[in-house]
Parts: sequence; structure tokens; C-alpha cells
Amino acid sequence: MQSPIIKFGTDGWRGRIADTYTYASVRRCAQGFAQYMLQTSGPGETIIVGYDKRFSSENFAAAVAEVLAANNLKVMLTDGPTPTPTISYSVVANNAAGAVNITASHNPPEDNGFKVRDMHGGAIDPEGLLKIEKLIPADADLVRIIPLQDALEDGVIEVFDPVPAYIAQIEKLIDLDPIKSAGLNVMVDPMWGNGAGWLKKIFKDCKTNITEIHDHRNPIFPEMQRPEPIPPNVDPGLASSLENHSDVLIIFDGDADRVGLGDEHGHFIDQLRVFGLIAYYLLEVREERGPIVKTLSTTTMLNKLGKIYDVPVYETGVGFKYVAPKMLEVNAMVGGEESGGYAFRNHVPERDGILASLFLLDMMVQLGLKPSQLVERLFEKVGPHYYDRIDTPLPPGERSHYENNILAAQPGTVGGLKVKDIVTVDGYKFQLEDGGWLLLRFSGTEPIVRVYCETTDPNRVRPILEDGLRIIGIQ
Repeated sequence: MQSPIIKFGTDGWRGRIADTYTYASVRRCAQGFAQYMLQTSGPGETIIVGYDKRFSSENFAAAVAEVLAANNLKVMLTDGPTPTPTISYSVVANNAAGAVNITASHNPPEDNGFKVRDMHGGAIDPEGLLKIEKLIPADADLVRIIPLQDALEDGVIEVFDPVPAYIAQIEKLIDLDPIKSAGLNVMVDPMWGNGAGWLKKIFKDCKTNITEIHDHRNPIFPEMQRPEPIPPNVDPGLASSLENHSDVLIIFDGDADRVGLGDEHGHFIDQLRVFGLIAYYLLEVREERGPIVKTLSTTTMLNKLGKIYDVPVYETGVGFKYVAPKMLEVNAMVGGEESGGYAFRNHVPERDGILASLFLLDMMVQLGLKPSQLVERLFEKVGPHYYDRIDTPLPPGERSHYENNILAAQPGTVGGLKVKDIVTVDGYKFQLEDGGWLLLRFSGTEPIVRVYCETTDPNRVRPILEDGLRIIGIQ
């Protein structure tokens, strides 16, 4: 039987467990990564290996560790399920050459994944991912393996606790005392994932109270389609938050590198507005200055804030494999994407839902405002903005058909607004006359097409999205 071909998408490789995602495939992937690290960093270097709470993730991580150790690399294996940002920071804290993270992030429960990180703890750039792909052996018989117990006894695999170093880093980046003494009532929904217990750990024995739901391991992710912090997955958390009379709802995705936000009225605050709030917090409350890096699928509010505060704004393709290198290149203050992932200067060029949530809580405390009032304050600066997105599954092998539909469409208007320009850096982005946009993009990790839009008129959101579906040929 021929081994499946492994392709890296927007953020590593993901597959269906027991279909393409098997121990043999994971070991092949680890062998390719090991060869890449030997070529780029040399033998004897340290690699961090971590994992999430999906089905058998700890066993897949052990299989990866066995391969890396057999290839003359030292492995530091986390002692339990660990948030992706903590794994990324562990690379820096331990002077490691890179990391492997067994997680499918926000994918459906049937999936698992293989994320790779560089010496900065950030996503490996597209060129590096292609090199790893080419080094993955076609046959599992070409993989080198040392049994886990032997490697532990030999000292080439070490099990370690990544928590203390990460908490110490967080305490350098933000003064937690004002939040601790504020007496906030905070609801947290970690979506059955790795973010469970972290805010409780940070805010123990203080006036601010943390209440969690979905806080233990359950790989089928009940009450949600997938552990992604967008509607309708967030609805149970919003309902619980309202029932609990919470001041705010913090939502983490499955590996806690993304954050979602619910206000005091039980309403979801979309991720474009959250990115706007975080940038406003850094610029206005903390009085920081520096470039902003954004993907083309996120908000133009950042461009407006850039003009107001005289900071440059750079736009990249979708995914942190583009954002992270650009952040390092320009020493960005913040970088982020539409999915709810945000990274920060003086940390690692990697999405960190935990740190982002702390910044949002600090913003509430420093400005003395509830989440809905924070959005009002942001809109006073940049004007109101409205966003939505539709994800549609595609039949196998039909992507080229729908791409041809887009290329042939050439619409003069979308949602009743004139099309001013079309950007094809990553997908098909139609710039509209009101400053808004429509983006049609095929996912790099799943067989789906995403239709996104942002506009300054709430009544235009639905017409813009429906025009997007018509351009693709879905309606």
C-alpha cells in the first residue's frame, strides 16, 4: 500500500485520524522535519515537542519524539497537554532550534495535526515548509526510531514542565496586579482544550473571579461543531456567561493560540473588532508605537488606527507562516489574523490567546469600561465596521472549477458597491468603494471555501456575502 502524500497547508499538516493521519504518517513527517533541522541547525540541537487534548495526541507526540531522538536531536517533551503559545515560548526559553506541536487547533474532532516552529518559536516560512515536505520519506521503513523508554534512559528525551518559564514571561509583559484587584467576574470557555485552568492559575487567590466551562478533556468537543471561537461554537459559552452575570467571556480555541470575546450582555464580539481593540489598547493605553502586521482577511480599522497614531501597517497572505516572518523583519508591535490569533513584540512571533486575553482584561480595567463600551470607544476613533463570513465545504477535486468561476466573473459591483480593485495575493479580494472588502479564499488546511466581508454599513453585509457565493458559483 502506497503511503499518503503529506502536504503542509497554512499552518502545518492536518489529516483525518486513522485515515491519512496515522502513526506511520506522523513518523514520516517527523523524519522529514528531523532532516530539515539537521540541515539548518545541525545535530545535537534541542527540539521542543508538545501536544493538545485530542484523541491520542500524547501518543503521537511520543512517536515524534522517538524519531527526532533517533536522528541525533535532543528532545524536550512537555509533561502534559500544553497551549501552543507556551510550546512556542519554550523554544526561546530553552534555546531550542525548533518545535513540533501535535494539534489540529480548531479543526473537527476527527482530525489531528503536526505544527512546526522555528528557533524564534514562530511559524516556519513557506520556503522552509516546502523543504520539509520534500524531505519526508515516501516509505515508513526509511524512518529512524528509538524506543521512548530507551531514549529517556539515555537522556536524549527529557520530559519537562513548560509552565514556570511561560508564567514568568507573562509577568514581564503585563502588570497583573490591577486585574487581580479589580474584582472582575470572568467566564472562560477553553472549548475542552489546552487553555483550561490557565487563567485560574494566573488569578488564584485574588478579587477577580474566574469561572470555567468545557474545562476538561473531551476529544469529541460536545456542544460545538469544532473548538473554534466563532459562532455557533461560542453560543453555549455566551449563554453561561449571561447566566453567570459575567463582566466578560474569554474563549480559547483547542490549543489556546486564538481568543474570542463575549460582552457583558452575552453578545459575541467578532474577531476583527477584537484585533481593533487590541491595537487600540497597545497604542492608546500602553502608548506603544511600532508597525502592525495584518493578513489581508482582517480589518481595515487597523489601517485607520495606523494613520491616527502614525504607525505603519503591513498586509500579508493568510496564516502565521506569512505574519511571523514579517513581524520579525519589521519588529512589529503586534501581528494578527482574522481567525482570532494575535502575536506581540518582545514575546514570540506566534499567536498567543492567553496573553491576548490578559491584554483585553487589562484594557477593561485601565479604561474602566465593559466590553460593549470598549467597542463603542473604538468606533468613536475609526467609525463602525461590520463583518461576517461563510464557510462552505467543497466536493473533492472541484476546487479548480470554482476558481475558474471566480476568474470568469469580473463583477463591476458587489453588494451594490463598486469594485475599486482586485487583490490576488492570497485568494481573491474585491476592494469596495466604501473602504470595505469581499474576500473569496480556499482554505489551506481543509476542503472548504471561505467568503468574508467587512463593510461600514450593517445592511450591506448579507448582500456582499451572497454576491460572493454567486461569484464562486455556489448559489
